[in-house]
Amino acid sequence: MFGLRRKPTETEHAAPRPVLDLSGPRLRRAFDDLVQASEPTGGLERYVTALALKASLFDELLGDGQAADLTEAEFLDLAAFITPVRRRISAHLAQFGFEPLRLRLAELVHELDLTDRTDARMAAFDAGFSADSAHRWVRDLGAEVLHFTRPADYPLMTRWVWDAGTGTGVLREIWASEDVDAAKIVATNEAATFQTLRDELDGFLADEGVFRDRHFYVDLLMSHVYAGYINDRGGQYLRTDFTLEGDPMQHTRRMLGLDAVNTETGRTRLRLIDGTVHRFGGLPAPISKESADAHS
Repeated sequence: MFGLRRKPTETEHAAPRPVLDLSGPRLRRAFDDLVQASEPTGGLERYVTALALKASLFDELLGDGQAADLTEAEFLDLAAFITPVRRRISAHLAQFGFEPLRLRLAELVHELDLTDRTDARMAAFDAGFSADSAHRWVRDLGAEVLHFTRPADYPLMTRWVWDAGTGTGVLREIWASEDVDAAKIVATNEAATFQTLRDELDGFLADEGVFRDRHFYVDLLMSHVYAGYINDRGGQYLRTDFTLEGDPMQHTRRMLGLDAVNTETGRTRLRLIDGTVHRFGGLPAPISKESADAHS
């Protein structure tokens, strides 16, 4: 355990925080590598700006009661930025429709100022879906919605950050142990674990000279740590979502959904149930040269 502690807000319980034994040397290596790897594509500030834009989109569509009017097309815009969700959501919507999901999202983001209800929010959201392997994406959806709608108030609580059931995630990769694979990490999937992890990483980044937007820097650092795990030891399940490529920031972007949209065409990485590609913002499909010639 190291770093700076964030002072609890008035709405948070004073329950004891878990103790996380993180490795300073592992974190410094990861941060140094992140800085170096990001330089060819614009540096860390470019990635922080991208995360801020993602958060702005989530807040615009879900914050301040906007979830009540969320359309399916707008939700698909959001889902395109959540890698585990964009691969599976079309089949779910085809089977169950959008309205039940919209109602659950509206409940999830209701009264976000009450940050002491985070675990209850997530539990209620999860309870609306089948508890099977086909719906593992539900936790990632809920976690990213909370975090990117209110990034300063809710830590990122996705499975790749920490999954107590499988004992995998960023937390294991930065645990202070000579043999991380054999380490027994006692940490739950409750919000306190993720908040403590973010507080520790926030303190680490402050010591490294990062003075603003640290919640987004924390996201980048965590995604780069887990991207390293995927590159080094990712199995077949991981590689269905993350293909090996030469760009050292490829997986880091993909963990956070920053590869969602082709800015020139509007095409996203989300494929609809009929096989067509969702286009961001409801943009029409581009007219092919053949089609243009036929109508000229």
